[in-house]
Amino acid sequence: MDFVRTYANRKAILLCIAAILIFVSPLFLLGDQAHIRVHDNLDSNLAWYKVLAESGQLFGGVHAVIPQIISGLPRDALGTEWTLIVWLHTWFPTMTAYAISQLLTRLVAFLGMYLLLRTHIIRNEKAHWIVAFVSLAFALTPFWPSGMLSTMGHPLALWAFLSIRAQKATWKHWVVITLLPFYASFVLGFFFFLALMGIIWLVDVIRYRRLNLFFLISIVWMTAVFLATDYRLVYTMIAGSETMHRVEFVSSRQDFSQTLRLFQKNFLLGHNHVMTLHTLVILPGLAIALLLVLFTKRRTRPMHIYLGLTGLNLLLSFWYALWFNKIWKFPKEHVDLLSAFNFARFHFLRPLVIYISFGLACYLLWQLGRRSVRGLVYVLLCLQLVVLALSNEEIVYRYKQAPSVGEFYAVEQFQEIRDYIGLPQSAYKVASIGLHPAIAQYNGFYTVDTYNNIIPLAYKHQFREVIADELAKDKQLKRYFDEWGSRLYIYSAELGKHYDFRKHSSKTIQSLELNTLALHDLGGNFILSSVPIENAAANNLQFEQSFDHPDSAWRIHLYRVQSKEGMH
Repeated sequence: MDFVRTYANRKAILLCIAAILIFVSPLFLLGDQAHIRVHDNLDSNLAWYKVLAESGQLFGGVHAVIPQIISGLPRDALGTEWTLIVWLHTWFPTMTAYAISQLLTRLVAFLGMYLLLRTHIIRNEKAHWIVAFVSLAFALTPFWPSGMLSTMGHPLALWAFLSIRAQKATWKHWVVITLLPFYASFVLGFFFFLALMGIIWLVDVIRYRRLNLFFLISIVWMTAVFLATDYRLVYTMIAGSETMHRVEFVSSRQDFSQTLRLFQKNFLLGHNHVMTLHTLVILPGLAIALLLVLFTKRRTRPMHIYLGLTGLNLLLSFWYALWFNKIWKFPKEHVDLLSAFNFARFHFLRPLVIYISFGLACYLLWQLGRRSVRGLVYVLLCLQLVVLALSNEEIVYRYKQAPSVGEFYAVEQFQEIRDYIGLPQSAYKVASIGLHPAIAQYNGFYTVDTYNNIIPLAYKHQFREVIADELAKDKQLKRYFDEWGSRLYIYSAELGKHYDFRKHSSKTIQSLELNTLALHDLGGNFILSSVPIENAAANNLQFEQSFDHPDSAWRIHLYRVQSKEGMH
């Protein structure tokens, strides 16, 4: 890493680190007043971390349960304790932990891409600004927050593996592949990355007729560390005795024309969980560089790498789309692993592939030496950074008028509800309508409803009895619940798949049909609804009181579920 010692490189690195600090600063400065992603973040993971930290089950055994959620959510559903993000949320308040996690992830992402490009892809010292800006762009991508380094750590891991493969590794490379599993997910990123490394090793064996044992050992070692840290997942998959709801997943129903459209969408726009924002600037840049490579007779090593990455980029999007094609229906119906595990996520490698390709595209154009072309390269880099700067959560979610973190979790309002009920929270359970149950969970309430990746199948079937009549009114809602069902919510056909009815909404429920007896059997004593239920009495629900608070996004209507004796 001698290049770090040069003045030009140090200046570029320091400038990029300063940009990252500015980018994440709203999280530190605004705290609970910050606006961040709701989907798969506020509505789930951030509440889960808090529930786990307060459950006393952080180190609970593989048979332990979290009593606060449903009839006792398996402890394993909230993931391993051997990951730093869980500890951040144990040591710090939610938004402090979130801000630290964001900063740490983006700094490592920048460092990893910088080392990868500088060491293995773009070795020309004079192209240091291309390396720096592409690395900064990668670090600013709106990654899924609880993914941590699951995809953002790929460049750093690839830097280490390519050095080991080239037999130029030092202790630093081995430290990297040993520590990354403590801040990344195996199933949400590194399973696919390590599979790719395995393929590269196998190709090397066939092509060069040598085993390269150190490369093979490094792949096995990192896989072993991942499996050791995520031992709960291993236990659940191999020795878990309880059937989980994932076996009922149905995802392959598309014909080939739909597959092609999904392929096109994924290739052009990307995916919500691995957002790359490559459509406006990067794709045109990639296309220009591809034309250059295709019309060059004597291709250089970077050009061959670029062509390979372009093919891989297309293949990953096509595989993602193909996973939902009907051809998989029969295998998924007969092999539980295929329905429970999302092998489509090989496309989670695309952020790595796209940004390496972007760096190479810029470099290939820059190598032409023409002043105007080099100017175009720097314009592309700056425009992409502008696009990413505008993707800052504070800008995006404030513009969308999403609630702030404090307004979303509404701690003081839920304290008032808790005080009104006046019982220990472990003595009763609540269910939510029109808002995410994670909000009640975050505030310490015991809930019959939930959103989790692993839910006992038997409980899902019990829960279905509560909302069976509502599901029967809406085919899409029925399929959503029966064929996926990770959101175990009290659905209303009148509300559909919407859980964001804030205090200014005029929406009401006119003809709710709940099986309140089944709800009572699950332990449900109260309903927290963000909209008024006009026919509450017909559902054996007794209206108690509405709760409003100036710092909350919600107006909560509290209903008491009548006891069996009081039901009609």
